[in-house]
Amino acid sequence: MISRPKYLSKIIPFIDTELIKVISGVRRSGKSFLLEAIRNHILAQHPEHHIIEINFEKLEFEPLLDYHALNNYLTDKIDAASPKKNYIFLDEIQEVTGFEKVINSLRVTYREQVDIFVTGSNAKLLSSELSTLIAGRYVEFDVYPFTFDEYLSAKKLHYPDISNTEAFMTYINDGGMPFIVAQNLLPEQRDNYLSDVYNSIILKDVIERNQIRDADLLKRIYRFAIGNVGRVFSSLSVVKFLKNEHVNTSVATVNNYIDAGVDAYFYIPVRKFNMEGKKLLKTQEKIYTVDHGLRQAILGRNEQDIELILENIVLLELKSRGYQVTVGSSNALEVDFIAEKVVKHQMEKLYIQVSYLLASAETAKREFASLEAISDSFPKYVLTLDPLLRGNDKGVRHLNLVDWLLGTFD
Repeated sequence: MISRPKYLSKIIPFIDTELIKVISGVRRSGKSFLLEAIRNHILAQHPEHHIIEINFEKLEFEPLLDYHALNNYLTDKIDAASPKKNYIFLDEIQEVTGFEKVINSLRVTYREQVDIFVTGSNAKLLSSELSTLIAGRYVEFDVYPFTFDEYLSAKKLHYPDISNTEAFMTYINDGGMPFIVAQNLLPEQRDNYLSDVYNSIILKDVIERNQIRDADLLKRIYRFAIGNVGRVFSSLSVVKFLKNEHVNTSVATVNNYIDAGVDAYFYIPVRKFNMEGKKLLKTQEKIYTVDHGLRQAILGRNEQDIELILENIVLLELKSRGYQVTVGSSNALEVDFIAEKVVKHQMEKLYIQVSYLLASAETAKREFASLEAISDSFPKYVLTLDPLLRGNDKGVRHLNLVDWLLGTFD
């Protein structure tokens, strides 16, 4: 099992509290392995405590998809007479209609006797249903596929001498789904596996969950969207594109289908922020994918679209570090990412431009100009794979992208 200490370090402080621990993310991103790591941590501290585990993707637990049956099963398993804590792990809980009623009932009935951990792959279901009954009584942790530092650590288990640059070039196509690197899959095996993951997401978390009838239309829309990650997304442009393909649809349908993909954690929308007016814009949203390896398996052109993929990688890195991310807009200039989070009651902010290479003075000038126009003192980075790092005296640093991902720059 590959350890994910940055997630464990966030979750461990909440163990043995009354808060329900909700671990959410796209299918196959490592939520089940994280549950196992939490379980092992608990057993290391309290070896005799009682643990109840259910994975709702396993056929043996199919009878428990009815929430009444699930509640009866759990109440029978809980040892209420013992002073020992009962730790309950419910994996892919969204498969159970009415699951929130069971969780709330356990919380009310047993309180200090149970500690509940759940995972799920549907944002809308988890947030809306849980917040209805237990608002303020749960804490959610978003889990993403491997960032590059996690991928590199796993890759070195198979190839101890691989360089950071070599590993990054394989990461561009592999993406971060843990199973890929853990099993050291070959490119053909990788693409077959990722295609299966994609189809599972589409079928279970989008089509079935939202009762979508036109699966072919949805797949066409998703191929268009995933092919244009990092570009301004327009539902009208999708409608026009499909019309040229002799497929009719509406802006409303495109919006609904994309929203369903966001709820399934497949897409990550990033809104534009007007830096002069200090407000979020209602239009010109960008869409990224939760794993660029899935894009490679579906479209097969990550190396061809390297600029878009590098942006996607940086966006995922920022999200995994806990930043809220927007795209900056100012007159004719654009900042790829504005990343913000509160650390120890202080606002931490980064401005980032991403480029493959600064092949010319003109390119360099354009990439630096957007950041140079910002007057505040927060860090500003131009991230590239360019071997020649250009200096700058206006508060903007040019960093090697791989070094930034690994945190190995001075």
